[in-house]
Amino acid sequence: MALQIQTLTIRPKKYFLCFSRFLSQFLSRDPYDPPFSPSSKPPKLKKTNKKDPSHAKDPTLNRPLKSDLHFDFRYSYSETNPSVEPIGFREPPRFSPFGPGRLDRRWTGTSAPAQQQVDQESVAQARSRVLGDPLTEEEVAELVEHYRHSDCASQINLGKGGVTHNMLDDIHNHWKRAEAVRIKCLGVPTLDMHNVCFHLEDKSGGKVIYQHINVVLLYRGRNYDPNNRPVIPLMLWKPYAPIYPKLVKNVADGLTFEETKEMRNRGLNSPPLMKLTRNGVYVNVVARVREAFETEEVVRLDCTHVGTSDCKKVGLRLKDLVPCVPILFKDEQIILWRGKREQEQESNLLKEDTSAKMLG
Repeated sequence: MALQIQTLTIRPKKYFLCFSRFLSQFLSRDPYDPPFSPSSKPPKLKKTNKKDPSHAKDPTLNRPLKSDLHFDFRYSYSETNPSVEPIGFREPPRFSPFGPGRLDRRWTGTSAPAQQQVDQESVAQARSRVLGDPLTEEEVAELVEHYRHSDCASQINLGKGGVTHNMLDDIHNHWKRAEAVRIKCLGVPTLDMHNVCFHLEDKSGGKVIYQHINVVLLYRGRNYDPNNRPVIPLMLWKPYAPIYPKLVKNVADGLTFEETKEMRNRGLNSPPLMKLTRNGVYVNVVARVREAFETEEVVRLDCTHVGTSDCKKVGLRLKDLVPCVPILFKDEQIILWRGKREQEQESNLLKEDTSAKMLG
């Protein structure tokens, strides 16, 4: 019995050795045949001929992109004033946001001007050809009913940057599959919706067929062809805003230092005319400020939680739209002074009276 137990314990080892010898005689030559394949080096790849024209780089890939658009390229078209020159830059102007060597226009720090002289008549004719015949009232009503709702698939959100350069490419991408695009505007650009509509039409070539408060519908035109869309080179990053002259002076024009200080204190202690929210709709702000200046000399706007940058942008836009004089930005509060309008009107009346007496 002892011998039989020993043979039972030894036999599995013998069977295992025989099985391993059997497998070793039928090893596969395929190096990727697991799990009993021998370790072998991977096959060497054939060397490609560098002189082969099929592997040569396309010379057109290194050429700068050329665009025939008639306007100067800027980061924002509706929120910048080309007539105001900056006094400095926060980054070297030689760094173009379009990338090195990707555009045939030179970046000046604020824009990439067009290289050729622009013929406005030819631009207007090309735009009218794309738009085609004017839409009838029934067609406009049908498009408005289809695209004005908030659940519209062809929608672009316009924020504090306004009509930006890359937004033009988004508009043409929506026009591939839709006749119109819905643009929802928020923030500082809503102070002047006429300016937003103008730049949308001028830069995209479309037609605004509907505008209600902060919603705009931009129509592409009857003869629009997505295959012949204009070439719009994209900006790879947002350029730093340049440094502009100081908006608020220490002493306001037409006032002394003591009068300016008194106006600022009066504005801070007065109740706010309006309270603006962050990324809100500011369509009625200009009208409210103009109405307040009929009875008040100084107006305060409460811009808590709006942000310092947007607060200054609001004051800058109101300066030109109302018009008025911003005299203080403090703790997200805007103090606006209407200026010496009464004195100017009185002086003009006196001049008219004196001239009438001299003629009489």
